[in-house]
Amino acid sequence: MSNSDQFESAFAKANLAGAVGLIVDRDGVRYARALGVKEAGGDAPMAEDTLFQIASMTKALVSAGALQLVEQGKLELDADIGALLPELANPQVLTGFDDAGQPQLRPAKRAVTLRHLLTHTAGLGYFFIHPEVLRYFSATGMPVPGTRASVTMPLMFDPGERWEYSVATDWVGLAIEAATGERLNDYLTANLFAPLGMNDTAFRAELPADAARVHARGKDGTLNPVPIYLGGGEFDGGGGGITSTAPDYARFVRMVLNQGELDGARVLSPASIAEMSRNQIGAVRAGYMGSAMPDFAPPYDAFPDQHTGWSLGFLVNPEQGPNGRAPGSLHWAGIFNSYYWIDPTTGVGGVFMSQLQPFGDPGALDCFGALERMAYV
Repeated sequence: MSNSDQFESAFAKANLAGAVGLIVDRDGVRYARALGVKEAGGDAPMAEDTLFQIASMTKALVSAGALQLVEQGKLELDADIGALLPELANPQVLTGFDDAGQPQLRPAKRAVTLRHLLTHTAGLGYFFIHPEVLRYFSATGMPVPGTRASVTMPLMFDPGERWEYSVATDWVGLAIEAATGERLNDYLTANLFAPLGMNDTAFRAELPADAARVHARGKDGTLNPVPIYLGGGEFDGGGGGITSTAPDYARFVRMVLNQGELDGARVLSPASIAEMSRNQIGAVRAGYMGSAMPDFAPPYDAFPDQHTGWSLGFLVNPEQGPNGRAPGSLHWAGIFNSYYWIDPTTGVGGVFMSQLQPFGDPGALDCFGALERMAYV
């Protein structure tokens, strides 16, 4: 079976409306393919440069922007971030709920730092992953999505003691704004997207009409568009608000493979890329996500058989991956079933984008796996 047939065959079995797959190396694009349509029931074909809600693939971009400011001395990795972000000053840890259902809190043992935020060890959570966060908001008032209040919560544990996937990167984005006096989209456009030629990547107030649509499957397997958009809130959501294209994101992947530089534009130092590429959390295991809302995001673990770590932006697999990636490769995803990997050892990476909920869809993962296997033939 030819390389393209592997990806196309996986897509044919996946029951997705459409998808885009790219394989890249340090020098350019090795493979690019767009399949299907932008919206089920429509006739607009999926294109390589179709816009997607990349959701949590936003996080690595925002993390890179923060590390630029660390290089410039405008942010510090290990200082109390509460000096910049008052909501994170003097943090409180949620210890439980009283008989009336009200949250019980105690002072945290230490301050929250930018390093904690970048590594998801600050103690924060997500209401759709962590039942205690959902219960806290139920007791105190469910905030409007996209507001600053929606990412303001007590900690679930003392900073540095566990890994839990969280709203932390939303706060990284707000730290960038506080340190620069700029809107996050403006900062990233000038300092990351434009230099890298990521000209279709942005926080947008509304989902453009020609973007791919998110779908959900009915009980009979029928794909139905879902009116959901993660952008357009009262602040640029660094945890998931960007819309982008597979080719744009592949340029970011190539920048990491090239030690912070692409086509003559340097956006990060090799030292920062090294910090973005190594495990930062010691013996703590990263990567497992539980669920408080399984219809949106069921429990997920990319490498259940490995003691995966977390860098200043990516999941790190310490052992060989099942589809070919080398130990020390970098990886993450977006909740609407978009995925990427970066293999600095071999010098290859890839981007797979689709728009489907819930997360961790077996068909989408099969497509991503086929794409990765093709990269190592």
